[in-house]
Amino acid sequence: MLYYDVFNGDADGICALHQLRLAEPRDAQLVTGVKRDIRLLQQIVSVKAASITILDISLDSNRQELIELLKTCNVFYVDHHYAGDLPQSSRLEAHIDPRAEMCTSLIVDRLLEGAYRPWAVAAAFGDNLHESAAKTAETLALSAEQMAQLREIGELLNYNGYGKTVADLHFHPKDLYQAVHNFADPFDFYKNSQTLASLRDGFSEDMRKARQHDPIWQERAGRVFKFPQEPWARRVAGVFSNEKARERPDLAHALIVDNSDGTYLVSVRAPLANKQGADTLCRKFPTGGGRTGAAGINALPADQLDDFLHAFEEVFSS
Repeated sequence: MLYYDVFNGDADGICALHQLRLAEPRDAQLVTGVKRDIRLLQQIVSVKAASITILDISLDSNRQELIELLKTCNVFYVDHHYAGDLPQSSRLEAHIDPRAEMCTSLIVDRLLEGAYRPWAVAAAFGDNLHESAAKTAETLALSAEQMAQLREIGELLNYNGYGKTVADLHFHPKDLYQAVHNFADPFDFYKNSQTLASLRDGFSEDMRKARQHDPIWQERAGRVFKFPQEPWARRVAGVFSNEKARERPDLAHALIVDNSDGTYLVSVRAPLANKQGADTLCRKFPTGGGRTGAAGINALPADQLDDFLHAFEEVFSS
């Protein structure tokens, strides 16, 4: 039997797979990419008679490829994005929970009955689900220092996932997963991983540049920031957006990054006080998608920026 592990290249995808493979080690071919590369099943659509684990990518965005794979493959699918109707197949085992307080690693944690819960807590922090992380950690009796370490792990793993291409990243998500998977204990990873130390240095420098930027647009609904066409800007997009959302939990936020081809990369965060509408907004535009609390648009045409700002105000003022 051939095995494939397909996972989003961010903290949630990496920590979800890490938990599963700690529980059930498996020699599988890894399929991943930058966080925005969610059409990962396109890479394996011709695979036959395999066992495929799919984590933290939208089923709805991969529907046709999944239907093709299900003709001969057994698929284990865990995700927290909008899925639409599930394909009806005895070969599919799906665990989908799109609630705003959930992430894929928390679903895996539930399936594994908390066997590797600190990794799920780290992933929740990485997805900016701080309340969910704290609630999940209640059974662990962690110190404030340990909670801070799990938060930093999640945020740094998530930081590495953002980029237009893998060339923007400090580490390919396959390599980052392998670095994580060398450590069963996240606190050992925190203290001893040179990979995490490198991410920490890169994060510090990128955020120094990002924090120099003020909003380009601010209305009752929220704030919009804009970054130049630079690798640091693409790398820090998610973490910066999360930071601004925590700074003003009553407001929605968007970050626009110049793609240099007449389009913009857009990251959207719904207000933390009411995590609704981010996916609704982004799906109004081609290449847009995500989840209710956090979503994005990969290539917003520059001439649609005013339309986006109008829609942003409309969605988050309601």
